Amino acid sequence: MFGLLSIVLVVALIGGYLYARSVFNRIEKIDLGDSLTSAESGTNYLIVGSDSRENVTEDGDAGFNGSEAPGGQRADTMMIVHIDGGKAQMLSVPRDLYLPIAGMDESHKINAAYNADLGGGPQRLVDTITQSLGVPIDRYMEIDFVSFAGLVDALGGVTIPFENPAQDEASGLFVPEAGDIELDGDQALAYVRSRHYTETINGELVEDARGDLGRILRQQTFLSAVFDELSGSKNPFTMLRVASGMAEGLRIDDEMSMFDAMRLVWGLRGLEPEPLKLETTADRNESGAVLILDEQASAAALDAVR
Repeated sequence: MFGLLSIVLVVALIGGYLYARSVFNRIEKIDLGDSLTSAESGTNYLIVGSDSRENVTEDGDAGFNGSEAPGGQRADTMMIVHIDGGKAQMLSVPRDLYLPIAGMDESHKINAAYNADLGGGPQRLVDTITQSLGVPIDRYMEIDFVSFAGLVDALGGVTIPFENPAQDEASGLFVPEAGDIELDGDQALAYVRSRHYTETINGELVEDARGDLGRILRQQTFLSAVFDELSGSKNPFTMLRVASGMAEGLRIDDEMSMFDAMRLVWGLRGLEPEPLKLETTADRNESGAVLILDEQASAAALDAVR
């Protein structure tokens, strides 16, 4: 009996490895040249949410609703996750942050560094963060929003606390009651993309006046909820299902191995990331409504991930 169980275990392990390898091989690898550098301590992962519509099908719009549906491919969400030992921190980079763009000899909103219409992409985005914010990037991960929804569904949903009923017609968000609400993939996507987040307070519709900064806080809330879901799962096959659900829309730097990716996922389990904030002031210039970095007030947050 023991010999039979051993054989079954070995077959299961080999099968799990081969399945994990097949999932990893479906992930697109991108060459970032010599743009990847190393933090002084720990590892910095730049996680980018792309608003590419490449994988959108007739079965769903992946959160693209209303007049704000993008026409090209841009970096809609940018977050630096810093992991050092048993501690994690996350620093969101507002898409409207106005900075010198690497290789362009001019300043724009930072998501212009990724904008393909301006000749940008992942490498220019990494270079801009490294050069203009002084933050080294060890690893790069990018997911389009169709696969994002698949990740949430593979986890069985993500629970988010809502102080009030909330909605956003542009993103498709509709949460009719307050409380801890479990969101499926489509509604989670609408939540993190919401730029006109509106709550029902005392019978009145009140839009979040913080705009993109409010959205950043919601994205950090969401990421923390994902970590909680990962922490609650002790089944490696659940992790494989999560990876499979997002593989087609995931891009990573070509120096990341399958075991690097596995270490990241398992390393995040059980961590409660500390949110960090860039201090900015609102302004308007040739790029439209922008955010100007307050370097002195943001120094502590930036130093934490350098």
